Amino acid sequence: MLRNNLRLLLVGYSETDASQLRAELSKINSKINCKAITDANDIRIAFYECEWHVLICNYTEDSGSLREVLEVWKQVGRDIPFVIYADEMSDDRVISAIHYGVHDYVYKGHIARLSFVIERELNNLEIKRTKLQAESKIYRLTYYDNLTGFPKRNLFCEKVTSILSEQSDRKKLASVFLIKIGGLPDINSTYGYHVGDMLIQQLSYRMSVYTNSQCLLSRIGGSKFVFFNCDVKNLEDIQKFADKIMHMVSIPIVINDLEFYVTLNIGISIYPTNGDTISLLLANAENALTDSQYKWHNSCRYFLNRTGEISTKRIFTREALRKAIINNELELLYQPIINLDTGGLRGVEAILRWNHPEAGPLTPGELFPFIYENGLILEIGKWTLKQACLQAKFWHEMGYDALTIALAISVTGFDQIHFIKYVQNMLVETGLPPQLLELELPESFLQGAEFCMDNLRELGDTGVRFSISHYGTGGASIKCLNRLPVNSLKLDPELTSNQHACADNLAVVTAINAMAKKLGLSVIAQDITVKEQLKILYEAQCKFAQGSYFSEPVSAEDFLKLLEQRKTGTLD
Repeated sequence: MLRNNLRLLLVGYSETDASQLRAELSKINSKINCKAITDANDIRIAFYECEWHVLICNYTEDSGSLREVLEVWKQVGRDIPFVIYADEMSDDRVISAIHYGVHDYVYKGHIARLSFVIERELNNLEIKRTKLQAESKIYRLTYYDNLTGFPKRNLFCEKVTSILSEQSDRKKLASVFLIKIGGLPDINSTYGYHVGDMLIQQLSYRMSVYTNSQCLLSRIGGSKFVFFNCDVKNLEDIQKFADKIMHMVSIPIVINDLEFYVTLNIGISIYPTNGDTISLLLANAENALTDSQYKWHNSCRYFLNRTGEISTKRIFTREALRKAIINNELELLYQPIINLDTGGLRGVEAILRWNHPEAGPLTPGELFPFIYENGLILEIGKWTLKQACLQAKFWHEMGYDALTIALAISVTGFDQIHFIKYVQNMLVETGLPPQLLELELPESFLQGAEFCMDNLRELGDTGVRFSISHYGTGGASIKCLNRLPVNSLKLDPELTSNQHACADNLAVVTAINAMAKKLGLSVIAQDITVKEQLKILYEAQCKFAQGSYFSEPVSAEDFLKLLEQRKTGTLD
């Protein structure tokens, strides 16, 4: 049965032949519109007159016009199925035509088969278009921020990397401006997240005025934006641009007849002085931003390197980090991973904290950039691994023999064979069963996994488990998951954030969960802070979660109390 209102472009048919074909097809469906063309030169015009469903051609190998029709079709009507309905053609000619793009050949007179071919090709075309739309939507969700439409961090970094790779003159300046919007949490809690979202959108519009081919803008967090500007010639230009950004918040933002004032801080790093890659430039801009926030609101701060004229936070020197290990200033806190079906524990994540004598407790987000900068990632990574294994072994001996301990590790460390041996030796030394250790790698690791695939498999063969953190927004290849011994995926918090809860995020989480089930992987939601976020998890059938809603990271002693609670019921 042919669909209604079918529009057929008949090429190489006289009016008599076209009327006969229309009459035959009308027996199957009476609502058919046809246009007959005898001159191949008129095809181009016909393509623009109407959106045709199918092109039916009467030309065969005896007609030199077949190739002309195919050429025009390829140029302007490529999405329209092309079917030859003509007298007998040789097999070689049919094969040649199909190789050139023709969808099918039907011998004239077989009207039932022609009807079948038309319907089949239209169905195939609909499937193709649906697939392209889905791919386009997935690309958009992966690379663009849903609220502002700006590129996400992954696409932003790709674009900047491309610009820097083409930068032949290393004397030419460029700069990164990392912006943190202040006051947003108070607005969200007082007026609601929808007002906070509108505020972000208005600020985004103001910032977009400064974007062009040489000045890129990205939203890389809930209240964080970053500019990469290569249209600067000197420090004066850089400061002028920072002043423009600062001026944005001097004008109030009006939402629902209410005026809102926000603050912002800017961390600035300069290419090539502060780094020749976007990763390093962002890290250094983050350092400068942190320093700016410690000083005062509505301020900008340049990253100052370790040559003497500029310095970042002095408390994060290499010497101080080494002494932190010796003086027992480093500590592991433990956050439970909850089984949402039972309320029991699936496992625990060990989280590093530095109890700095001057600055107070420092979180991993504050600490890790400086660990990397000072080249101590392996040393501190080894210390963290040992403490985590010892603690997990202690719980194991107390009877909690199914408790898995997860630990975030550096991709830099994972590349080095010595670290792999250290993990193996530490498991032997502490006696911790390998299957109770889960090493957590960032999603970005998947993009370069081939370089340390053997190391990963070597540890995986011993029973050590692996998880990929912040999964779902980095555009990592799904193919890698099939080749790696990964056991679980930890969702990027952006996908389950109560602030950005939306149908698109629910669709992504649901899709990831469905894919993970087929691959035999667990899915864990991170940073669950309020009850409302659980709605996404339940609707997406996500089974595991962690975050302050269940428990803040706590000391080993306090975590033992949580374990004891599990014996008598679920965690509150």
